[in-house]
Amino acid sequence: MKKRYIVTLTEEERGLLQKMVSRGKAAARKLMHARILLKADASPGGPDWSDARIAEGLEIGRATVERVRKAFVEEGLEAALAPRKSRRQYRRKLDGDGEAYLVALACSQAPEGRSRWTLRLLADRMVQLEVVDHLSHETVRQVLKKRTQAMVEQTVVHSAAGECRIRLEDGRRAGGVQAAVRSEAAGGVPG
Repeated sequence: MKKRYIVTLTEEERGLLQKMVSRGKAAARKLMHARILLKADASPGGPDWSDARIAEGLEIGRATVERVRKAFVEEGLEAALAPRKSRRQYRRKLDGDGEAYLVALACSQAPEGRSRWTLRLLADRMVQLEVVDHLSHETVRQVLKKRTQAMVEQTVVHSAAGECRIRLEDGRRAGGVQAAVRSEAAGGVPG
């Protein structure tokens, strides 16, 4: 079968790829794609291996070889070496109002029989209150982490009346944050 996408490397491109492969200081995927392009090179002096031979020699799938050749011909060297962008679309479960509701809930009194909110309890309560139809504890974690970081950076101001316990990413208490928020609410200057 005749190749549809023929790789012809310039001297500069070939030198760059050979240097990359010989150094071995790049991501494994990038190095593998560089090897594919070097073996598929049909320019004068290039090995011009068939897709089947490249796949067998590098112990990869033939479809991978075809994809790399196609990316090189249609989009260039960088596109052939770079990872493909995901085409998957992620819908946000919580909009700004939902996130604000979640933060307010996290700062509220914990359910009876509990000393504090857990991520799963917060997710379940958001569903019970019909704010969303489904919410994972991981989404709750990400929202609270984002809001805590914003508060630490003083881009979000919360009421000092809320007794929200704030923790940093590593789990340590953010001691100065609550004091600063309380001070601002009282009209003082954060210290």
